[in-house]
Amino acid sequence: MDAEAPTTQLDPGLTGQPARPVAGIDNGYLAGYRVRFDEAGPDGQVRISALLRYAQDVAWRHSEDLGFDRGWYRERGLGWVVRGVDLEVHEPISMGHTLRVSTAVVGHRRIWARRLGECRLADGRLAARVTTDWVLLDERNRVVRIPADFGLAFTNPEVDSEIIRVPAQMDAPIASHALSVRPADLDPLDHVNNAVYFDWLEEALEAAGWRAAGPVLPRTTTLEYLASAARGDGVVVDLHGGPDSWAAVIRRTDGLPLVRAAASGTAADTAPAPR
Repeated sequence: MDAEAPTTQLDPGLTGQPARPVAGIDNGYLAGYRVRFDEAGPDGQVRISALLRYAQDVAWRHSEDLGFDRGWYRERGLGWVVRGVDLEVHEPISMGHTLRVSTAVVGHRRIWARRLGECRLADGRLAARVTTDWVLLDERNRVVRIPADFGLAFTNPEVDSEIIRVPAQMDAPIASHALSVRPADLDPLDHVNNAVYFDWLEEALEAAGWRAAGPVLPRTTTLEYLASAARGDGVVVDLHGGPDSWAAVIRRTDGLPLVRAAASGTAADTAPAPR
């Protein structure tokens, strides 16, 4: 039996509830997510891509709770797209654990907004933190200003930093791994979901033999999304660096860069302030 079980209480946020997880930010949401059998790998630990899926899902639940559901976006021809992610993993997360997953919009600029998500264990320890920068697109895939409605519902400060980015790699890759977009990679919008790119990175790292010893924690992985892969595309993951500190470029087989990523065992100890 899990050693945590005797003292664990069922999370009251399993059905989702408004919350204020970030000091000084007057918006937020909290829900519980139990790590399912199919979300864990052979080591019994949650797949990192599942954490991105939790962060994405709780963000949508937060939006729906404040009246901005998918119908609202469809009527206006608008949609949020992830442009950058900082994912910090601080603790191993075992199958069967219920994470307390929170989200809040912690800052914005004219055309993008920053969310901070946290995954905490039952005893309150921080297991993972996800900082996500989103941009708003119209039906022609043009970046548009954030409507005033959002400022009223998701009260947050204007930030003075730039959107999350990953430096381009100029040297030749150490290893490359080819794959194809599979039907299971597509979400209800017929897009490759942003978490899938992390699955592709994990697959490439495994193929290169860079996952044999397992990840060192705490660890930070940063992803910058440049373009989207489509149904049936061939994709190549180019790896740079080495097992402990690597960078990667995910590209289409015609050379178009889709995602840049970088990772190292240097996760921050405290939540990032709105920048």
